[in-house]
Amino acid sequence: MRQPLRWPWLDFDVDDVVAPAIAVRVDVTETKAEVPSHWHRKGQLVFALGGGVTCRVPGGLWMVPPHCGVWVPSRMEHSNIATANARIFFVYIEPGAAELPDRCCTLSISPLLRELIIELSDCAPEDRRCGFLGKVLLAELPLMPVQQLHLPISAEPRLRRIAEALADDPADRSTLAEWAKRVALSESSLARLVMKETGLTFGRWRQQLHLIVALRELASGASVQRVSGDLGYESVTAFITMFKKALGKPPARYLSDIAQNGGSAFVA
Repeated sequence: MRQPLRWPWLDFDVDDVVAPAIAVRVDVTETKAEVPSHWHRKGQLVFALGGGVTCRVPGGLWMVPPHCGVWVPSRMEHSNIATANARIFFVYIEPGAAELPDRCCTLSISPLLRELIIELSDCAPEDRRCGFLGKVLLAELPLMPVQQLHLPISAEPRLRRIAEALADDPADRSTLAEWAKRVALSESSLARLVMKETGLTFGRWRQQLHLIVALRELASGASVQRVSGDLGYESVTAFITMFKKALGKPPARYLSDIAQNGGSAFVA
C-alpha cells in the first residue's frame, strides 16, 4: 500500500490534527497539477469552487466539477489531477465523525455547505471557531444527494489498458472491433467483458469518459467548440446532442445550473 501523503504546502500533517473536520484551500496556477497516488487516515472531500479535478481510485475515475465534491473514504488510495487555475478545497474528516458512504461517490454541494467549507478553510485547526464550523458541516454533509458522475474502471488488465488509452487520447474513435483486435479478443467477447465489468455497453462506457473529460475542460474555461474537437466529434452540434441526451441540458445551461444550484443539476 502507498504511504500517506504529507502535503508540500502545509506545515502540518492533516492526519495528526485532532479535530472532527478541517479544510485546506489550494489555488492551482496556470498549469495543471497532479498529486500522486496516496491515502489518508481521515476521509477526504475534494471540492472545486473553480476549475475541475479528476480523482482516480482503484475502481474508477471521478470528476469533481465546480460546486460539487467527491468523497474519498478513509484509507482509500487515490490520486488527483486539477485543471489549470482551479480553486480546490480539501476537507478532512475523522472516521466515524459523520454518517458518510464507505465508497467513493460524487456529492452535490449546497450553497450553505459551500460557505461552510470556505469559512472552515480560513480557520486554524486550534481555533474554537473551527470546531463550531466543523460540527455544522458534519451535520449538513450527510444530507447531500449522491450523484453518479464517474467512469467505472475494472481491474481486468485488458479493460484497464483500453481505459488508460482512452483517457490519454479521448478523441480516439476506434470501433469496438478495432479495440477487440488490439487486446486479442473477439468483438462479442470484448462487448460481454465490458458489460460484465462495468455494467455499461462499450459505447456508453466511452461516452461516460467523454462526459467526464468535457465537464473538466468546460469547467476550466475551454469553449464548446474546442472540447468537441478534442473529443473527436465531427461537429459541435453532434457533441451538444450527446451531452444533452446524457445529462438533460446543453453544456452552457448545465454548468450554469450547477453554479446556481450547488450541484443539483446532475442527472444520474
